[in-house]
Amino acid sequence: QVQLVQSGGGLVQAGDSVRLSCVFPSRPFGAYVIGWFRQGRGEERNFVAGISWSGTSTDYDDSVKGRFTISRDSAKNTVYLQMNDLKPQDTGLYYCAADSSSAEIKTSRWYYDSWGQGTRVTVSS
Repeated sequence: QVQLVQSGGGLVQAGDSVRLSCVFPSRPFGAYVIGWFRQGRGEERNFVAGISWSGTSTDYDDSVKGRFTISRDSAKNTVYLQMNDLKPQDTGLYYCAADSSSAEIKTSRWYYDSWGQGTRVTVSS
């Protein structure tokens, strides 16, 4: 397991934008697939977006396609989740996670072995 440190989030209004950041440690051999997950109150932790170690491959849940963008700055060991046109249903705890064993983006939380501390995003209508 590795330590992931998240930042960003907060209380915003519908239609606003927020950027989340996730810093991960350097890895001498290979790199991590990084995913973002969202957990609403009383809900499961669900996949939102993921990015390959190279940054050339991304995947999104249908609910955020066209609104959210995941990107990676390898020089800073940071992955970003840019969230635009936020909706009340985007409200929840957002977690970044690292999959250190695969080069493919997985949408199931069980493939990810390290997790950030979580950051809350609340979207008011």
